[in-house]
Amino acid sequence: MPVIMGTAGHIDHGKTTLIKALTGIDCDRLAEEKKRGITIELGFAFMDLPGGARLGVIDVPGHERFVKNMVAGAAGIDFVMLVIAADEGVMPQTREHLDICTLLGVETGLVALTKTDMVDADWLAMVTDDVRAGLAGTFLADAPLFPVSSHTGTGLPELRAALAALAAGFAPRRRSDLARLPIDRVFTLKGHGTVVTGTLIAGAFRLGEDVQLYPTDTRSKIRGLQSHGETVEESPAGRRTAVNLAGLEVEDIERGEVLARPGTLFPDTVWEVELACLASAPRAIKHRTEVHFHHGTRELLARVHLLDREKLEPGQTAVCQMRFPEPLAGVYGDRVVVRSGAPLRTMAGGRVLSPMGRKIKRFDEAAAPVLAAMATATGADLVALQLSRAGAEGLGFSRLMTLTDLESKALDKALTTLCDKGGAALVDRDGKEGRHFVHGEVLAALSKSLADFMAAYHAREPLKLGISRSELASTWGKALSPKLFHFVIERQLRAGVFATGQDVLRLAGHKVSLASDQAKLRGILLDAYQKGGLTPPNVKDILEPLNLTFKEAQPVYKVLMDEGRIVKAQEGMYFCAEAIATLTEKVRAYYAAGATDMGPAEFRELTGLSRKFLIALLEYLDKEKVTVRVGDKRQLRKK
Repeated sequence: MPVIMGTAGHIDHGKTTLIKALTGIDCDRLAEEKKRGITIELGFAFMDLPGGARLGVIDVPGHERFVKNMVAGAAGIDFVMLVIAADEGVMPQTREHLDICTLLGVETGLVALTKTDMVDADWLAMVTDDVRAGLAGTFLADAPLFPVSSHTGTGLPELRAALAALAAGFAPRRRSDLARLPIDRVFTLKGHGTVVTGTLIAGAFRLGEDVQLYPTDTRSKIRGLQSHGETVEESPAGRRTAVNLAGLEVEDIERGEVLARPGTLFPDTVWEVELACLASAPRAIKHRTEVHFHHGTRELLARVHLLDREKLEPGQTAVCQMRFPEPLAGVYGDRVVVRSGAPLRTMAGGRVLSPMGRKIKRFDEAAAPVLAAMATATGADLVALQLSRAGAEGLGFSRLMTLTDLESKALDKALTTLCDKGGAALVDRDGKEGRHFVHGEVLAALSKSLADFMAAYHAREPLKLGISRSELASTWGKALSPKLFHFVIERQLRAGVFATGQDVLRLAGHKVSLASDQAKLRGILLDAYQKGGLTPPNVKDILEPLNLTFKEAQPVYKVLMDEGRIVKAQEGMYFCAEAIATLTEKVRAYYAAGATDMGPAEFRELTGLSRKFLIALLEYLDKEKVTVRVGDKRQLRKK
């Protein structure tokens, strides 16, 4: 797998000269850099290793004014070569660069003690001891140290061999399928058009792929790929990569943007970060302090919102929220650096816990353990935490990838494990962001909430058999997505908690509860319509002897219709459902015997009914799609 080495060290300690001596490549490409003799922008080179592999090299500026460019370069490196001049020893930017590498999670490297041709042996021995003392307690405390001279070549073979061995034995952890390239250069190449460069920190880019610039929605296609000066069909993670973008001008792109595939990153203005304040920081970081925030190749102002304290003291670590004036795209586990404003100095750094933060009240005791767990959780546990925080909104597969930093195969396995154990559920197979999942406890809470809602509804409406899906969606389910609403309903039906019938939903054990007088009325009405058959009595004739109005009796009529005992043919005209079913069969038999149509006369002959009921029943059969009217006749409606 490709490996990237970065330089670090104070200005004028010979970083660029050493890289040229090792690789033959001059990383100072700007006229101003050559004129002033200092590195301003990032420089890039490569070193061929035994066996045909190549070590990518990023040369960073050492001047304090260009530390932001140093951070942009260090964000993509695997190990560091700390360069210290033998004639000066450890200097301010030596320490700051080392702090930045530590904050960015760099854990491996070596030390090159340059300009040894300018000092004698006693001085070199003293400086070596000072350097060892200065590196005590850092990740380079036990790193090999190589005295070299870029001018005489002294020590270069040994340094070159050590770099080759370090690169050969290094196994960087990179994802294979979420391609991201933080852009550090944008320029026009004659005959090709707009080109961006950066270190591909994850995934792989292929020729012809569709890509997007984040945080904007600018789309393009990869027209050409180069890595270490060679044209390639594919560039994997860990490579310095130049991408020729189709249809874009230089002014369409900004350094600091991230090139990735469309729909794979989700920029936000609030991030949650595990922030560590350097023990060497001159002061604490107070709540709402404005800072310079570095992520990848991007620098922007941000405010630190401390959640459990008023200030973060030097040497302390805490989970906080970073709030930005514009959206920023990142992934769980990304490393960040925070620098103070005046004077500019590296103060803190840490890890992204969520690049899509959620509103959290300060000193919220319930939120604290969740945030703490996010800092240490891995695999399925981390997936479960992120799903739990998402609540009823749930998370799509693409969004889960950015919130967990898991490979797609590992994420698939974690989700399968969770779903099998009831810790999560797949609620939508074709969501906008891929398969969509909701946490198991969230679903359990929704199921209970729905059951409680239904119980309250039945208590409030004892004469109704249930509630329609549309009414339920506009009341209890109005805050849910249609897919989640449907999922919860079907889940309750499968579990036997709900029952359905007559186009309504109800609790499985619910039965219409009639008061004694209403129960008596139900019996009277049902008896009247059963006896009436296809010639039922008028509503008025039934209710007047009982001193009831239709408005008073209407709830009982509704119960009988919900139960399927009577049907309403037209306003004020009801029939026994059994009689209607018998009539429907008789009509179907009429057509089955060879008749092609039926008029009022034929219907009267078939049923013996008067016009009063005849027309109402013909229209009812049309409405129920048994027959269809064609002119003055009815034909059997075909399926």
